[in-house]
Amino acid sequence: MSIDVARRPNRQDGTVTTAQSQIVDLSPEHVRANCSTAELVERVLQEGEGHLASNGAVVVFTGKRTGRSPKDKFLEDTPSIHENIWWGPVNQPCTPEQFEACRSMAIEHLNEMDHVYAFEGFAGADPSLRVGVRVVSGLAWHSLFAETLFIKPGSRSDAGDGSWKHDWTVLAAGTRSVTPEERSAMGFEGDSEVIVVQSLEKKTVVILGSEYAGEIKKSIFYALNYDLPDHDVLPMHCSANVASNDDDNVALFFGLSGTGKTTLSADPDRDLIGDDEHGWGPTGVFNFEGGCYAKCIGLTREKEPQIWDAIRFGSTLENMHFVEGTRDPDYNDVSVTENTRVTYPVDHIPHARIPSVGRHPKNVIFLTADANGVLPPVARLTPEQAMYYFINGYTSKLAGTEQGVKEPQPNFSPCFGGPFMPRRPTHYAEMLAERIHKHNAKVWLLNTGWTGGPYGEGERFDLPYTRAMVTAILNGSLADAECTPEDIFGLAIPHEVPGVPSKVLRPRDTWADPEAYDVAARSLAQKFRENDQKFRMPDAVRAAGPRV
Repeated sequence: MSIDVARRPNRQDGTVTTAQSQIVDLSPEHVRANCSTAELVERVLQEGEGHLASNGAVVVFTGKRTGRSPKDKFLEDTPSIHENIWWGPVNQPCTPEQFEACRSMAIEHLNEMDHVYAFEGFAGADPSLRVGVRVVSGLAWHSLFAETLFIKPGSRSDAGDGSWKHDWTVLAAGTRSVTPEERSAMGFEGDSEVIVVQSLEKKTVVILGSEYAGEIKKSIFYALNYDLPDHDVLPMHCSANVASNDDDNVALFFGLSGTGKTTLSADPDRDLIGDDEHGWGPTGVFNFEGGCYAKCIGLTREKEPQIWDAIRFGSTLENMHFVEGTRDPDYNDVSVTENTRVTYPVDHIPHARIPSVGRHPKNVIFLTADANGVLPPVARLTPEQAMYYFINGYTSKLAGTEQGVKEPQPNFSPCFGGPFMPRRPTHYAEMLAERIHKHNAKVWLLNTGWTGGPYGEGERFDLPYTRAMVTAILNGSLADAECTPEDIFGLAIPHEVPGVPSKVLRPRDTWADPEAYDVAARSLAQKFRENDQKFRMPDAVRAAGPRV
């Protein structure tokens, strides 16, 4: 079911009836549709939504919400999807009546605005597997965000014929907050002013009370995580790149926000396929998006030159101020949030692969930001370990990525993307295992978190060391390297990695008190074992977990 296009309803009395509110007004008098980048930037400035930075990007603020609001996200429960869904804290059900009440509220709000913006584009760089997405919002910068993060018809990233067919709709009514009374009347618990509801059957997303644009992006990723497995495509929360001189040398980097997907895939010696969301289908991998959405706290040109140079006209910077007396973005500013963000088109990255498609991966890397300081910086995984660590998806939520997260929190997120997975995690894990086996891909665990102690005592791994480990993986020098299994987790740690001190490779050696490391390691191992009880898995896979 699509949202209908209609003439603007008669509102002489200042109201919109229930029947009228079911139709979003996309008449020429009311909608600014598919505006150019230049016009959207102009509108952002004219409407007072943001300011122009010295590098050409616009700087905007997302209001009270500076990260996603997963506790306020609900999925419409209908008979056609019910048995396929992994119901629980991630997939919270709402009734069709609740969904319709939220949709009516959003449409009424958008129809009452003087004008709205609409973007129509694609999710999916493979023309045979992409979906058409329409994003309707009252904010020009949301439309600029959508134009950047999705694939614009007729652009360089569009590998098809440019024709667009409507499939999914996002109603981004984030400027309409929900009162506690309205929330209660609709049957939702709590007093949050945010409600995000999604209907897989009606192919519609409704966002109320949050201007954080990441909700737009991730709602479509969620949709693809449900739809694509039925088309023999594994949807993945990962970045991807490929060797500039070898199309068969494709790599995937799985991980939650802040673990290094964007940073590590932006490699001057490799072509970027995409930084966050991909599908692995019968012919290889393909990007779901046309742009990148990167954390930029502490960004410097010295450490991340490709991302630094990608931030220019057409980019959007979120929730940061300027350096005093200038129009230069202050990338060290955390006064609003640590989850400062930037969007930019993927082709702003030198050597980006356009269209964003690649062959079957040769290496699969799981990124974890271990706040306990326990896991090794790099380890080679057996097939059984690969499935075990993928199902558990251990990492840390980093500050600001979700509402209320102020410092790293140890977290198990199935498939390194639990918040975006409507189906059961084992479904995705089995699809990944089948592909790894069929294409003989090597799998690695890479800790981009802490060493020498837990968060607050130890330090994060130096980025140059992490990059050296990635280089050694991708050039094949670690494929047959001599390794020794770690005692508790059984992870095969290489004896040497070019450019990395050997002491760094064994986390126990980096702690001032090795016995304290042992205590922390056993504690984390116990958490793994408690978590893996949530899932059905083959005995060999469960046996590949840590010893307790």
